[in-house]
Amino acid sequence: MSAMATVRAHAPGRVNLIGDHTDYTGGLVLPMAIEWGTTVEVERGADRVELRSSAKQQPALIDLDVADPAAVEPAWARYVAGVVAVLRPRTGATGTVQTTLPVGAGLSSSASLEVAVALALGFEGTELELALACQEAEHLASGVPCGIMDQLASAAGVEGSALLIDCTSLVVTPVPVPDAVEVVVVDSGVSRTLAGSAYAERRAECEAAAQLLGPLREASLADVESLEDHVLRRRARHVVSENGRVLGFAELLAAGDVAAAGALMAASHASLRDDMEVSTPALDRLVGELSTTPGVYGARLTGAGFGGCVVALADPSSPVRGWRLHPSGGATVG
Repeated sequence: MSAMATVRAHAPGRVNLIGDHTDYTGGLVLPMAIEWGTTVEVERGADRVELRSSAKQQPALIDLDVADPAAVEPAWARYVAGVVAVLRPRTGATGTVQTTLPVGAGLSSSASLEVAVALALGFEGTELELALACQEAEHLASGVPCGIMDQLASAAGVEGSALLIDCTSLVVTPVPVPDAVEVVVVDSGVSRTLAGSAYAERRAECEAAAQLLGPLREASLADVESLEDHVLRRRARHVVSENGRVLGFAELLAAGDVAAAGALMAASHASLRDDMEVSTPALDRLVGELSTTPGVYGARLTGAGFGGCVVALADPSSPVRGWRLHPSGGATVG
């Protein structure tokens, strides 16, 4: 590819069907890449990275030797800067960013941007290596110690399937989504940002529990009950029980038992609300409304919480209003 080649990279967003606040503890998650995403089109060969977004007034102007991505302005450019800081490309690029993802809805707009930018700047490697690089970029950009789920779902999406990701081994197993069910995402109307939220606090609490019990991935609910600190006990109980729900949900989804899978989604939301304490009144109301809507099998908040969206499994004939999304393939470059 010549130094002045024009490159177009696309990376999908994701919705997480079940398994939140488990990835950073080495647990199990079940996201799916979606048809909405971010497209970055650039001409390589510049002396810095210059990107203009159709959704933002100010461009991202990033020097190749950027030292502190978190200090870059405007805020959206920090994710671009994080990728530049991790990849250290030999040449820059000039181009545009377009996205069909709603920002702040919990559909991984930042991970989608990172993956698309990395590919546009010439990243070469496996899907896992791409996800790990973009996870590091997110850490540098936002200061949020996120797990790998968002970036790996975007990089490794499989058409027609959700992804069962083991965040210890980083093995990805596609789980087909039955044609007879729809994944519906409903926005709570409360924008979500992890920077400034209690996300880092929740992660620290899970890590404190793990120091007492050992890896939470290997702990049992009986082990969890031995914790004397009631906050750590609740956080660990969520992680351990959620890992079990992810496995059960994947098996039920593959078997086409969407009613039983929906019941696990309801249990997941209750655990996120009560034990992890990351839900909001708006999310709880929305889950309650959806749970009584005809044709909805189950609903839960999706993503880290503190706002954003609810995801539901529904019959295609259900009157539920929301974004009806489909499992997409992963990131592409050309």
